[in-house]
Amino acid sequence: MPLSIGEEMLEQIHSENAETRYANCKDFRRIFEEDLNSLYQLSFLLTGDHQKAERCFVAGLEDCVKDSQVFREWTRTWAKRVIVKNAIRELHPRSSHANSSARVPIIFSPDRQSSGPGEHFDVDAVLALADFERFVFVLCVLERYREHECALLLRCSDSEVREARTRAIEQLANFRSGSSNRYDGHERSRQAEALKA
Repeated sequence: MPLSIGEEMLEQIHSENAETRYANCKDFRRIFEEDLNSLYQLSFLLTGDHQKAERCFVAGLEDCVKDSQVFREWTRTWAKRVIVKNAIRELHPRSSHANSSARVPIIFSPDRQSSGPGEHFDVDAVLALADFERFVFVLCVLERYREHECALLLRCSDSEVREARTRAIEQLANFRSGSSNRYDGHERSRQAEALKA
């Protein structure tokens, strides 16, 4: 059944409006070009490995370009989210303390928006964290995901996220003060591997 002139105009306006409201592959390519360093750094901090980070980054771009129906204003956030999901798929981070019954205090509120000096961490220290703790730290502290949102992404409980964040921060504080044997051992093994090469 042919459309009337009024219906045809409405359909055209709706189509044009949808094109301007939703991100297209050019928008995602632009974001990946503009934010290349920060998006790759996110991928690297999550995976802890350059090859895995590269795979997650490239897969993130491909996923965004091929089938993302997202508002144009959310393009940057969506690109990060896709990289996070790819990193989770790549590493399958799980809590090794899942049955811990210890009560862990909440150090940061989920709404924390501070960008003070406490948020500057040594990359090697972050990379030395166990996968689950590293994911939680990067998502909750550096990317400011809410605790519940992080728990949903990692398929765990809010308390597991809270405990992992606390462990990560404690380990990073120990790394700063130089009192963590785990990191000293990690550094020694890294240096030994470098000498072998």
